[in-house]
Amino acid sequence: MNEITKELLRQVSDYQDGYEGAYNIRENGGCAGRKSTEHIRIDSKTDAPGLEIHILPGTKGETVSIPACVTQGGIDDIVYNDFYVGEGADVLIVAGCGVHLETGEPARHNGIHRFFLAKNSHVIYQEKHVGTGNGLGQRSIDPVTEIYLEEGSELEMDSLQLGGVDHTLRKTSGVVGKGATLIIRERILTDGEQQARTEFEVEMNGEDSSVNLISRSVARGHSYQAYRSRIVGNAPCAGHSECDAILAEEGRVDAAPELTANHQEAALIHEAAIGKIAGEQILKLRTLGLTEEEAEAKIIAGFLK
Repeated sequence: MNEITKELLRQVSDYQDGYEGAYNIRENGGCAGRKSTEHIRIDSKTDAPGLEIHILPGTKGETVSIPACVTQGGIDDIVYNDFYVGEGADVLIVAGCGVHLETGEPARHNGIHRFFLAKNSHVIYQEKHVGTGNGLGQRSIDPVTEIYLEEGSELEMDSLQLGGVDHTLRKTSGVVGKGATLIIRERILTDGEQQARTEFEVEMNGEDSSVNLISRSVARGHSYQAYRSRIVGNAPCAGHSECDAILAEEGRVDAAPELTANHQEAALIHEAAIGKIAGEQILKLRTLGLTEEEAEAKIIAGFLK
């Protein structure tokens, strides 16, 4: 791996000159390192670029890291990763992505991840995206996530993008079974002319299933963000969608949460709020000695925490 890749890995994952547990490092479309463990096996797909990750039933407390980095212009990297999580397993999955450019050529990474969680399994899934470098080419990261939850399983997804990505289209879909739970937390910061679009669609097909979608975002400069979510309740279930956005400078945000109840005991709620930073918040911090710029940065950092 080159030094730029190592620095990106530090920013998007827990890389400390290596990883604990199972891992696969993707660099400019190729494999830069891989390790399986006794309970987690990582294999290359035979029909497409990407991986099959098998986590054995009952696996507890282990981590699998699958970061991807693009450090050259002119690369359009696409990867298909499938995760098969065995019954009763409880693991952490880290899948960060970084794009670095020093030229005028564009570069893109598109990770298509599918999660198949067996009965009573639990996964925490962390995803960090970052763009770096002085190049003028467009940095694009377009993740697609598909989630399939069997009875009693739970997936917690934490997605973070706080700078440097010029264009992103984030598509997430889920099918939630009996007694299963899906929690998604998204945090996005855009600036300049950057654009970020989020599309969620989740179907709750099992009794006592639940979904909680939470999006927090800040649009600065002349950037633009669009948030679309659709929760479908096909059984006695509970669904909640929350979108909060802060506008700074000339930033723009569209938010369109949608609910569809196909069962009389489907309890669905959505919330959406868009606004600027309150003047009294700025004033309060300025009385503590901060400049207006420092006060705004402090408020934004707390909002996106």
